[in-house]
Amino acid sequence: MEEAILGVRDLSKSFGNHEVLRKIDMEVFPKEIICIVGSSGSGKSTLLRCINRLERQTSGQVLFHGQEVRDVQSEINEYRSKVGMVFQSFNLFDHLTVLDNCMLCTRKVLHLAKDEAFGRAIEHLKQVGMAPFIHAKPSQLSGGQKQRVAIARALCMNPEVLLFDEPTSALDPEMVGEVLTVMRQLASTGLTMVVVTHEMAFARDVSTRTIFMDRGFVVEDAPPQELFQHPKSPRTREFLSRYLEG
Repeated sequence: MEEAILGVRDLSKSFGNHEVLRKIDMEVFPKEIICIVGSSGSGKSTLLRCINRLERQTSGQVLFHGQEVRDVQSEINEYRSKVGMVFQSFNLFDHLTVLDNCMLCTRKVLHLAKDEAFGRAIEHLKQVGMAPFIHAKPSQLSGGQKQRVAIARALCMNPEVLLFDEPTSALDPEMVGEVLTVMRQLASTGLTMVVVTHEMAFARDVSTRTIFMDRGFVVEDAPPQELFQHPKSPRTREFLSRYLEG
């Protein structure tokens, strides 16, 4: 059996007395597209932030190729170079051009030569349709364009897994489609992706597994056809009812 790239084992997370994640177990295998859905406050984004080590879990483990990612900054930095993340709010550097945003991490973290970093940036900016904007600053771009640059920047690191934390939630409705189109194209390339999303049609059509979370628990983890058409849990059926009726 193929080895999991990522693993989460018995992971819990509390903020004070508020338990946000409760004994989560999951694995991510190569070329999987996992969509995590659920109501606001169900723990989806916190789970992704724990996986990326932006949040420290209260208990449990995060595993990369079977090895625990320890709470050592040098190890976390190395891990994050392989497990990239695309945020809701883009997190671009406003004082840098599109091109420089995409070259910065490969130069500073991977220590690529300038020519190689440039070539990689151009390749991925073309991939997301943003090559014509290489000299623009983020303030000159729409929200959808900023998110496409953020995706290109993450791809420049050649990650083994790319995490997306509600990548369309900060966008105007007319800009959502352009970002989802890019993500659909990425999914078709075999990139391993874990996506926290409220876009139910994307989860249904693109994911290989859909995870439904509620109140910090994984309630269901199933292929999308099964979860959307024959949900086992009453809570999943309740959550999906509006979508299923539509």
